[in-house]
Amino acid sequence: MLVLQMEVKGRTISVLMLVGRFVNEVVSFIVFSVLDILDITLCVVFKVLDFFMEGEWKPCYCSSPKEAIKSSGKILLSEQGQSKIVSLSSSNKLQLEDISDTLYTRPSFVSDIWKSTAKELKKLKLAGTSRIRSHKKVKNDGTIRSTFTVNSTIIEMLQGKSGRPESHAIPRWSDCDCNTCNSWSSSCKDSLFVKIEGGKGNVCEDVLFIHGFISSSAFWTETLFPNFSDDTKSSYRLIAIDLLGFGRSPKPKDSLYTLREHIDMIDRVLDQHKVKSFHIVAHSLGSILALAMAARYPGAIKSLTILAPPYFPVPKGEQPTQYVMRRVAPRRVWPIMTFGSSLACWYEHINRTACLLVSKNHRTWEFLTKLITRNRVRTFLVDAFFCHTHTAAWHTLHNIICGTAGKVDRYLDAVSNQLKCQVTIFHGMDDKLLPVECSYAMQSRIPRATLKVIENTDHLTIVVGRQKVFARELEEIWKKSS
Repeated sequence: MLVLQMEVKGRTISVLMLVGRFVNEVVSFIVFSVLDILDITLCVVFKVLDFFMEGEWKPCYCSSPKEAIKSSGKILLSEQGQSKIVSLSSSNKLQLEDISDTLYTRPSFVSDIWKSTAKELKKLKLAGTSRIRSHKKVKNDGTIRSTFTVNSTIIEMLQGKSGRPESHAIPRWSDCDCNTCNSWSSSCKDSLFVKIEGGKGNVCEDVLFIHGFISSSAFWTETLFPNFSDDTKSSYRLIAIDLLGFGRSPKPKDSLYTLREHIDMIDRVLDQHKVKSFHIVAHSLGSILALAMAARYPGAIKSLTILAPPYFPVPKGEQPTQYVMRRVAPRRVWPIMTFGSSLACWYEHINRTACLLVSKNHRTWEFLTKLITRNRVRTFLVDAFFCHTHTAAWHTLHNIICGTAGKVDRYLDAVSNQLKCQVTIFHGMDDKLLPVECSYAMQSRIPRATLKVIENTDHLTIVVGRQKVFARELEEIWKKSS
C-alpha cells in the first residue's frame, strides 16, 4: 500500500512538473514575443530622442550586419553591392577581435522557437545567416583573407573612439551626470576607483578583490573588510576595485568594454600601487577576469578564489558565444532571476530604458529606499546596482560573459597546468542565476581545485549574510598559500 502511494505521488509530481514547464514555455513565448516588438519600438524612440538631444543619429546594434575583411589596419565593409574601406588603428583592430557577436546577433523569440522546432523535427536546415563566419575564405587581389560578420555600429564606435578622444568625458543625455558618477571625468587620473584597507609596506601581501556584474567594490568593503581579523588587516593589503563602467570608476561612453580594456585598467591599478604578486578573490563575472589575469601572470598569483563562476562548457559543434548567451539568458519568465538576465541580455533598448529610469535617477531611488526602510537597512547592494550606464552594462555583459566563451577553457588549462597556487571555488547550492553545475564543470578542468558548495545560499548570499564565516575561510586560504 505504501509503495503504491509513493508511486502515485511520484507520478503526480512528474505530471505537475510537466504542466509547469508547459505553462512556463507558453507564457514565456507570449511575453518575449511582446518584448521583441517593444524593443523594436523603443529603438525608433531612442533614435529620435538621440537626434533631438545630441544633434545626430546614434548607431545601435539593430543595424544590419556587414561583411568585414581584416587586412593590414583596414577593414572592407560591403553591403548591397557597395563597398568601402575603413581604416582603423592597430589597437582598434585588436579590440575588434574581442567583440562578441551576441551584441548584434540575437534572433527574436518567435524566430528562435521556429528554428529550434525545425531542428528537432529535422525538416528544415538552420540557415546561419546571423552567425559569425570566422573560417570562410575569400580571394582578393590574389590573397586569401579570413572574413567574419560585424555590425556597422561597432565600426562607427571604433572610428569615433580614435577620432574623438575626449568625447567619452561627456555623459549622454540618458546617463546620470551627478558628481559621484562623473567624478572621474574631471580627474587627471584615468584609473579605476580603488578602496584599500589593511597593512602597509613591503612586508604585507596583496589581495585583489574583483566584483561581479552590476556591482561595485562595496560588495567586498561593506561585507568582508570589517570582518577580517586584526592580524589579517596588519598582514595583508586589501585592494577592492570598481570595474570599468561601474561604481565610481570611469564610464566612457565610447568604450566597448572588452576583456582587454577591463584587464588593462586593472593592470594600471596594480602598477600604480606597485603590486607584484597577489591573491585574487573574484565573484561571478569577475571570475572570468580573474582567470584571464591568472593566465596572463601565472607566476604572480599566490591563490585564486572564485565564487559562482559563469562557466558553461560548450558542446562540440555549438557556436560558443551564442550557446553561452542561451544558457545565461534562456528567455523564460520563471525563475525570476532568469527573466531578469534574459531582459538584460537580449533587449538592447529595453536595457537602455531600464538604465534611463533607474541609473539616471539613482539619487531619487536611493532616497526612497532609505526613507522606506527608515535608514535601518544597509543599501550598498542597491547603490552599486544603480551606478552604471547602459553602454557599460550592455557591452560588459556580452563581451565578457558571452564573448569569452571560446577562451575560458584556455584560461582554465593555463591555471591547471601553469599555476601551482591553491585554487578554491565556492558556489551557492540555491543559485538560480548561475547553477552549481558551472562550478562542478570548472573543477573538472582544474582537478586540484577545491570546490565548496554552500547549502542554503544563492548568488549573493554566498557572501552577504555569511561574511564572518567567509572572511575566516579566506584567511585560512591565504595562510596556506603564503
